[in-house]
Amino acid sequence: MGLKRTEEFRADAVRIALTSGLTRKQVADDLGVGMSTLNKWITAHRDTDVISKEDLSLAQENDRLRRENRILKEEREVLKKATVFFASQKP
Repeated sequence: MGLKRTEEFRADAVRIALTSGLTRKQVADDLGVGMSTLNKWITAHRDTDVISKEDLSLAQENDRLRRENRILKEEREVLKKATVFFASQKP
């Protein structure tokens, strides 16, 4: 039988999983729990106030900004390559 975790540990795990910006796999590995276990805890705590609305909003904004930042970096790399290509072309 698996190790029993306290309710406080579960709540902290859910909070970390939803606000840290880490993948659920990373959080599960870091905490030493299985992915399915972490997902069950998240589902069980979904309608509780384990995470304040403000913290959840900030975490969602962080995720949005991380995606936007990744896209901008990719676009910048494409532009760098295009600049090198066109600069190497002889008129």
